[in-house]
Amino acid sequence: MANSQQIFDYKDESQTERLARKSKDSPFMIIGIMGLIGVCGYGAYQYKNKGKMSTSVFLMQLRVAAQGTVVTALTIGLAYNLAKKHLFKDGKD
Repeated sequence: MANSQQIFDYKDESQTERLARKSKDSPFMIIGIMGLIGVCGYGAYQYKNKGKMSTSVFLMQLRVAAQGTVVTALTIGLAYNLAKKHLFKDGKD
């Protein structure tokens, strides 16, 4: 006879619950998303003052700045978690 035990504990969660869970699991991801929104907002604000720069060059520089912000936040988060796990062991393992 086959065992009918459920393997995964699946439950529906709303977007708000999922965002709250993700922010507890990896807060630097939320910081990266907020940085992305900040860079995009700043770029939209500065678009009118771009001078003689072409729109495609301005948007390319904005994309690089936004990606750099997210990658930096995630790298800092990864370094923090690795340092917390391996360098600052408190003996609870």
